[in-house]
Amino acid sequence: MNERIRQLRKELKLSQTEFGGRLGIKQTTVAGYETGGRTPIDAVVSLICREFNVNEEWLRTGEGDMFKKLNRQQEIAKFTAELFRSEKESFKSRFILALAELDENEWKLLEDIANKIANKKD
Repeated sequence: MNERIRQLRKELKLSQTEFGGRLGIKQTTVAGYETGGRTPIDAVVSLICREFNVNEEWLRTGEGDMFKKLNRQQEIAKFTAELFRSEKESFKSRFILALAELDENEWKLLEDIANKIANKKD
C-alpha cells in the first residue's frame, strides 16, 4: 500500500505536508506510510478514500481504478471544494463569481454562445 499512497499523493500534486494536512496527520506519518515504515490503520485508509475519492480496493490491493467514478453532482461538489481551497483571486474563483452575478438574459446569451461553439465544425 505504501507505493500506492505515494502514487496517489503525486497524482494529486500534493506534498507530504499538504497531503497530511488534508487528513489531519503529520508529514512524518505520511512519509512513514510511503516508505513502508508505518501501515495506516483502517480509519486512516477510510479517510484517504473519502477525502480524495479513492477506490478503497485499489488503495488496499492495487486492483481497479485509482479513483471512484463521480456522478455529475459529485463532480460539481468536488470542483466547488477545490475552488474554496484555491486562491481567492484565482481565475477560477473570479470566473465563478462572474457567473454567479449573471441575470437570466445573460445566462441565455451564454448558453447560445456555448451551443454555437459546440456545433461549430472545423
